[in-house]
Amino acid sequence: MKSIKKLITGLVLAGCFQLLQANPVYLHSDNPQLKWKLKPQVEVDQAALLKNGYDAADWVDAVVPGTAFNSYVVAGLEKDPNFGNNIHQVDRSKYDRSFWYRTEFILPADFNKELIWLNFNGVNRKADIYLNGQMLGTLDGFMHRGRFNVTGLVRKNVSNVLAVLVHMPQTPLANQGSPTYLSSGGWDWMPYVPGLNSGITDKVYLSNTGVATLIDPWIRAELPSNARADVSVQLEVKNNASKSEKALVKGTIMPGNITFTKEVNLDPKTSTLVKFDKRFFPQLSINSPKLWWPNGYGEPNLYTCKFEVTVNGQVSEERDVTFGIKKYTYDKNGNTFHIYINGIPIFVKGTNWGMSEYMLRCRGAEYDTKIRLHKEMNLNMIRNWLGSTTDDEFYEACDKYGLMVWDDFWINSNPNLPYDLNVFNNNMIEKIKRVRNHPSIAVWCGDNESNPQPPLEGWMAENIKTFDGGDRYFQANSHADGLTGSGPWGAFEPRHYFTKYPDGLEGDPARGWGFRTEIGTAVVPNFESFKKFMPKENWWPCDEMWNLHYFGQSAFNAAPDRYDASITKGFGAPAGIEDYCRKAQLINIESNKAMYEGWLDRMWEDASGIMTWMGQSAYPSMVWQTYDYYYDLTGAYWGTKSACEPVHILWNPVTDVVKIANTTAEDLKDLHAEVTIYNTDGKPVTSYNQSVTVNSPSSTTVECFTIGFNKERKNLSLNKPAYASSTTHGEADLVTDGKSDTRWAAVVADNEWIYVDLGSVQPVGGVRLDWEASFGKAYKIQVSDDAKNWREVYKTNEGVAGVELITFPEVDARYVRMFGIERGWWFGYSLWSFDVLGGTQASEGLSDVHFIRLKLKDKSGRVISENNYWRGNDRLDFTALNKLSKAELKTSSKLVKSEGKAEIQAVVTNPKSAKSVAFAVHVQAVRTSDGERLLPAIMSDNYFTLMPGESKSVTINFDEALLNGGSYKLLVTPYNK
Repeated sequence: MKSIKKLITGLVLAGCFQLLQANPVYLHSDNPQLKWKLKPQVEVDQAALLKNGYDAADWVDAVVPGTAFNSYVVAGLEKDPNFGNNIHQVDRSKYDRSFWYRTEFILPADFNKELIWLNFNGVNRKADIYLNGQMLGTLDGFMHRGRFNVTGLVRKNVSNVLAVLVHMPQTPLANQGSPTYLSSGGWDWMPYVPGLNSGITDKVYLSNTGVATLIDPWIRAELPSNARADVSVQLEVKNNASKSEKALVKGTIMPGNITFTKEVNLDPKTSTLVKFDKRFFPQLSINSPKLWWPNGYGEPNLYTCKFEVTVNGQVSEERDVTFGIKKYTYDKNGNTFHIYINGIPIFVKGTNWGMSEYMLRCRGAEYDTKIRLHKEMNLNMIRNWLGSTTDDEFYEACDKYGLMVWDDFWINSNPNLPYDLNVFNNNMIEKIKRVRNHPSIAVWCGDNESNPQPPLEGWMAENIKTFDGGDRYFQANSHADGLTGSGPWGAFEPRHYFTKYPDGLEGDPARGWGFRTEIGTAVVPNFESFKKFMPKENWWPCDEMWNLHYFGQSAFNAAPDRYDASITKGFGAPAGIEDYCRKAQLINIESNKAMYEGWLDRMWEDASGIMTWMGQSAYPSMVWQTYDYYYDLTGAYWGTKSACEPVHILWNPVTDVVKIANTTAEDLKDLHAEVTIYNTDGKPVTSYNQSVTVNSPSSTTVECFTIGFNKERKNLSLNKPAYASSTTHGEADLVTDGKSDTRWAAVVADNEWIYVDLGSVQPVGGVRLDWEASFGKAYKIQVSDDAKNWREVYKTNEGVAGVELITFPEVDARYVRMFGIERGWWFGYSLWSFDVLGGTQASEGLSDVHFIRLKLKDKSGRVISENNYWRGNDRLDFTALNKLSKAELKTSSKLVKSEGKAEIQAVVTNPKSAKSVAFAVHVQAVRTSDGERLLPAIMSDNYFTLMPGESKSVTINFDEALLNGGSYKLLVTPYNK
């Protein structure tokens, strides 16, 4: 984090100048002309500290923007909160209280206009502002902006004393303390932050204007068609003088150099609403506009409008506003949420952001890095969960990279209200006005996993209608009303995401793929990151320290036990922490890729979008991330990047069907799709080769062919004993006798059951039910090891009479039960047969583990999409990978530098003489001086597999400053090293 701060310091202010005004002077702690100090309120004399000349030498140096607790961390007065259990050892009482911030500044010499303003973009949670001993006002709520006219208070050529008394949020945070950063009180992915992230948390600056000032310019665009945009503009102009003024308001839109002006009469001390539209300004009808598109659907084109208000021939104030021309529309056809932009249906591929950084240390250009990585993963939406990211740079980067924003307000499911409803409402209005010009804002959301309590839901809807013009949809509940719930949040075997149904919790519709705003997996980082936050004595085996970094009961929703079991079953028991982290990346790849591909496989039938939990890491942890806290790109990043390609060829591991998912606005014709299967020796098994020429229309998933793997499953239950809750016809054992004319029937009641005893624990991969006319409309398939404790592997409310073949990822069990929930006819449940099926049988000619390579080419032969999988004859066992011959790779590379940027261009080769594939090749660039990884970096590929004789070109882009004037080394490590 610190190294990134050093790299971006110079960029932060440069970005801010375009956002706010032409002449701000930032009063931040990185301004060498001033120094902020910090001290608890109870330890200082208020009257004294407000005076010039007060000695604050024994106060703590403060970080502004930032939090009180972080200031103590930076000052070295607290141990690194990222490491071990340090943050849990902090004495909260030191920070869970009010703090004074104090600084002194000299007014800039070039402030020569009439009015001087002191501006705050946000504090958390409440603050009293004093200048030169006089209280200016109170800011209440972390979105509350303050703009104070200090012309009569500020002194020229001498120090001015600025003091801010910051009060922490009231508790409990959710929802009484809102609006604030609700997760600051601790969640299942970040710890309690002492002081609850209270502080001066956003920009503070001085500005200089004439008597007329601009307030909240608002730019909108209607699209009668994509060939024309009708732009409308409104803003308030305030006359701060005590006499009437005549002003000229001018706007200039670029590109296009479109200008519009209006002369307005301004009454004293009042604001006047000024509007521009095509009725009186026909130039605001823009032909062939450059539209803003989400990532993958087109370019995220942006316009800038420069506003000026002139009085007596002098520019009083000017402001630049960036906007995009776009039109969002929505529907809930089939009770499934759909989003469209510029008339094109958008299949949402997104992630959640819990918080940009758990102590609010993400600033400025660092947002560009984080959002760029999401763009590189081919995502098109970010959910701003609980509205916990508030910085302008977040929205600017989303605009720039084409990432739509699902933007929450600050309410979390609890059936209670903020203690001050008016403050909450004022902050809602402030937020809407602050961010509404950003084209990336796609959806407003009221409550995480519930509906806001009255009157908030109605207020939210009305505020959005009034202050955003209804341009975006208001979704009151984040996981219902057209959405299929939340979760699950733990990794499953890939087939889970393709099988009816990977249900969430409490959705409406309750079943199906649909639109899912939260679903995720545990994601253990690489060892090099792990050891940065984990004390060596806690490396291995897993212990309570792991739990404090959210791998354990603290994040039980991440299913860490199942994650562990998947590693051991799939790849063998880890030999230690390095082996554990290495094998974990394979779970990260396959589970995260499968989540997106499972939804893509069902695109528009009924799947319309998926957002994983989460996209980035706010705290050094072992769950819910793609790139980790240190910007290392985990296996989850690469699985996501592959699956989310705009045009993507994929394999359904349940049906073995190969499909093309086209999530672009372009129809593609004459594509060539092909599959090759390789054994572990790297040789193709040509009998499985297939290819086809196919068209791929926009916004569709089309079928290419089915891979010819063996589909046969052994009937494990033949002639095995069966037991039932009741019997009115036949005996329970008749369902396993292999005969088609014998049956069992239960009494006329729901909640009846029948189970089969397989005699021993065996892998079970499905059941085949042959219902008589009295079928189960709703029922469960359950498994057990003792016929007492049952776990569900399948559930349906769509049962039908006749034969139902149900498959699911293999589970080890001795007993298999059909538990009826609702009968489909007026008689009792009745079965001709109940076959318990094993896993699919081994396919001829394939090694225990083999590799699927899919390629999609255009008609010129250019590869559009390449997708690689590993597959086992035992679908859960890949331990044969541990027996691969050692891969001896050859690597060549060079470094290219340009304008402060560096690119490593590497080629990795598996020689023709190799005895096996080089599996999951991991490439990492490090500094030669100290071995530190060169992060953050944008990489073209990683964890790739090479057959003998194949090469892979890899590029790694990063800031040259990361080299510290030295050189680099490439660490190239295959799984079979």
